[in-house]
Amino acid sequence: MRALVTGASGFVAGWLIRHLRDSGDAVVGIDESIDIGDGDALRRAVTDAAPEAIYHLAAFTHVGRSWEQPREVFRVNAVGTLELLQAALACDRPPRVLLVGSAEVYGGVKPDALPVGEDAPLLPVSPYAASKVAAEYLGVQAHLGHGLPVVRVRAFNHIGPGQHASFVVPALTRRILEAKAGGERTLRVGNLSARRDFTDVRDVVRAYRLLVEKGAAGEAYNVCSGRAVSIEEIAHRLLELADADLELVVDPELVRPVDVPVLLGDRARIGAATGWEPEIDLDRTLRDVVADERSALTG
Repeated sequence: MRALVTGASGFVAGWLIRHLRDSGDAVVGIDESIDIGDGDALRRAVTDAAPEAIYHLAAFTHVGRSWEQPREVFRVNAVGTLELLQAALACDRPPRVLLVGSAEVYGGVKPDALPVGEDAPLLPVSPYAASKVAAEYLGVQAHLGHGLPVVRVRAFNHIGPGQHASFVVPALTRRILEAKAGGERTLRVGNLSARRDFTDVRDVVRAYRLLVEKGAAGEAYNVCSGRAVSIEEIAHRLLELADADLELVVDPELVRPVDVPVLLGDRARIGAATGWEPEIDLDRTLRDVVADERSALTG
C-alpha cells in the first residue's frame, strides 16, 4: 500500500512509518518543511505522492499550551485538516484518510458514563480539544458531502520511548532523573490526581494501520487500553524505576486552568472491527521510557 504520513518528524509518526515499512508499505512523509496550513503546497505534495492511504498526524498536540495559543492550535488542527482533506479530494483516486483525533474531545465525562464509548457527547474543555472536534467534523463533512473515505480516531494518551519531554510521562521521567543526579530531595509537580488511559505507542500505530485496512469510512474509533491510571501512580512507579527517593510537591503554577479528571475509554468498537488489542503492558513502557531518557541525559 502507498501511504502518506503528515507530521512525519513527530513522535508517533516515527513509530508509524517504521511499522508501515515493516508491513511492506511504501511510505512518503510530509514534515514541518511544508506548512500544514499552506493549501497549495500541501495539495502538490499529496497529489504527487498519489497515496492509497493518508495518515494525518500533523497537529498542535500540547493541551496545556493550547490555552496560551488558541489561534495557532485552530490554525494547525482545524485549518490544517481542512487543507489536507481538500488535497486528498484533489487526487485522481481519493485515498482512505485516517484522521487522528483525541479523547480530549469527550471532556469531563461523569463517572457513571465511564468507560466512554464513541457515541458519547463531545464536550471539549480546552482549546486543543475544541480544535480536534472541529477537525473531526471536517472529516465527517468530507465523507458525507464528497464521499471521501475518512476514518476518525480518538486516541487516548499514548506513551513510549522517544516522546518529547513536554509531555507528562517523559517530562516526569527526565525531571526525576535530573533531580536524582543533582541530589535534590523534592520535585515540584502538577495535578497528580488526574487519571488517564495510557497505551504504548507501538500498539497505537498497529491500531492505525488496522483501521486504514478494516475501519468503516465515516466511523469514529477509540484507541485505548481500557484502564485508567493516575498520574500519581505513574510518578511513583517512575521513582522506583529510577531508584530515586524524592518527595513530590504539588505546585499550583504547574496545574492547568481546567483539567479533565478521568479519561477512560471503551475499545470494544475497534476490537470488533479489526481484532486489535494492546500487547505491551504499562510497566514495560515505563521501563523503556526511563531507559530512553537516561540515555538521552548521559549522552
